[in-house]
Amino acid sequence: LPGLRTSPVKRGYWVVRKLLGERIPPPPPEVPELPKDEAKSGDLTLPQLLARHRTDKACAGCHQRFDSIGLVFEGYGPIGERRERDLGNRPVQAKATFPDGTEGEGLAGLRRYISERREDEFVENLCRELLVYALGRGLILSDEPTIKTMHDRLAAEGHRFDSLIETIVTSPQ
Repeated sequence: LPGLRTSPVKRGYWVVRKLLGERIPPPPPEVPELPKDEAKSGDLTLPQLLARHRTDKACAGCHQRFDSIGLVFEGYGPIGERRERDLGNRPVQAKATFPDGTEGEGLAGLRRYISERREDEFVENLCRELLVYALGRGLILSDEPTIKTMHDRLAAEGHRFDSLIETIVTSPQ
């Protein structure tokens, strides 16, 4: 049921796919479910449940790429409200160890991780997604020079968003 627990797996998966452009295979058919109600998860916190889930070798390879990113959103409840305690009345833990071993907490920690460790992936994906949206179609090989121009110009002009728009509007596409 929606609204009874957060979903750091879905939140982290969305960030790595939509913001960082990672391609992650779908889960295997027999995936063990997390408790549907955060208040009834017993003594274990959601981060502890996810850590236990990652001990399964079939799950660990992918989950180590996005679970921690989703955990930084734990300061926001199931419907996005700010919170200090989870629905089981335990203190919220929004601290995470990211895939590269660095640590961060909350959105500030995620922003720092992306800007310091994964900025190129973020910028590359932003350029690709924006061009897909602007063209109303998927990308083809002949779009690669435009993506490179967008990426280079964005860096040269201090990461100003208008440089992306101008590059797209003046592109041959």
